[in-house]
Amino acid sequence: MRPELEKLVREGMSRYHVPGVAIGILHDGDEDIAAYGVTNLEHPLPVDADTLFQVASITKTMTATVVMRLVERGALDLDAPIRRYLPEFKVRDDDAAKRATLRHLVTHTGGWLGDCFADFGKGDDALARYVAAMAELEQLTPLGEIWHYSNSSFAVLGRLIEVATGKTYEAAVRELLFIPLGMAKSCFSADDAITHRVAVGHVIVDEQPSVARPWAFPRATTPVGGVVSSVRELLRYARFHLGDGRTQDGGRLLSVGSLELMRTRLAPADNDRGVGVAWFLREVGGVTLQYHGGAAIGQQGVLMLAPERDFAIAVQTNSGRGGLLHGDVTKWALKTFVGVEDPEPAHVRMTKSRRDELVARYTAALADVELRAGGDGVLLLRSISHNVLGVKPAPTDPPPAPVAFIGDDRFVCLEGPMKDVRGEVLRDSAGSVRWIRAGGRVYRRLES
Repeated sequence: MRPELEKLVREGMSRYHVPGVAIGILHDGDEDIAAYGVTNLEHPLPVDADTLFQVASITKTMTATVVMRLVERGALDLDAPIRRYLPEFKVRDDDAAKRATLRHLVTHTGGWLGDCFADFGKGDDALARYVAAMAELEQLTPLGEIWHYSNSSFAVLGRLIEVATGKTYEAAVRELLFIPLGMAKSCFSADDAITHRVAVGHVIVDEQPSVARPWAFPRATTPVGGVVSSVRELLRYARFHLGDGRTQDGGRLLSVGSLELMRTRLAPADNDRGVGVAWFLREVGGVTLQYHGGAAIGQQGVLMLAPERDFAIAVQTNSGRGGLLHGDVTKWALKTFVGVEDPEPAHVRMTKSRRDELVARYTAALADVELRAGGDGVLLLRSISHNVLGVKPAPTDPPPAPVAFIGDDRFVCLEGPMKDVRGEVLRDSAGSVRWIRAGGRVYRRLES
């Protein structure tokens, strides 16, 4: 790797409290991998190109790739109602459950509660039990109307894979994706990962990194974020998505049309980005970026592709603030290899009355967000975690961050661990503030 990247990484590891990071870059067919730091502060081993990390929600693109293989076989249809394959499918809003299609699932547009990490044990029935329990999930927004990130929808896709193949989700993905792509070390559980060099998550407590426990999400959420892989094998996966649908030995895995559909905007998402079949899409300097991030328990990473430039980058970290580092690394890589820069958003002045109408507490499943007035007319955003997974030690909530407006109903955090997080104000038909959307989640305004 280039010296300027190593300097950027080592400074970022210190600043953001990242014990270990692995970076893989694919450009014009050439592959370059670098690794820094250690796997585990309590039992340190050097991170290398084959160190396994929890890739977290990058898993969703793999779940969707397998779904597209089954679509090509005629076993699934993106425009079919979920109940064609799962007649028992329910959420609290029966009309939404009746009308929801697989396309709603892959684009996060179902509208029901997306963040459910209930544990249904380690048995092969865990996913079926999770989907059955979705009957209690609240419909936060109308079906197909307001985009917000939906982990639970990808659990349904995982269950659909099981029904269509007659195998567990893990067995189906291994057969239909990992084996053909040569992803021999990629796996799904600590039982598999423990025989390899594996990264352990770290949370930040009082500005110090500590080993996070538990190590992984429950088995029922494996299709949501349970894949464990290395940057070397993520680049094999990226190479496939940059290609023509064939494996390295020439076998046909997907058609070119299916690959193109996966990176076609099927629905608007947040902050001017779109969503295809699981992949997020945005334009930078006239270049389309196809990407997905992932945040596990104390691990964060990203996989980003620029198909028209034959470029991909994978970054995996073992820190709850690793997103700040991989953001810096991907910005450097896009400028260096793709020749584009993501411009800083222009700040706009906002009247006091417009600022004041946002002052409130907003709630979601994983955290609350509080907007309050600071000095000199500054609006401050505070995030309060619910720690629903019972992570120990509990990470310290970030300090309140000043925000700047980048539009009438859009803002960006300026400092601290939440730097560059963007938010949007969502209003009801009467124009009243009803939600804040940040980090893909919708936070409902609480009445004071």
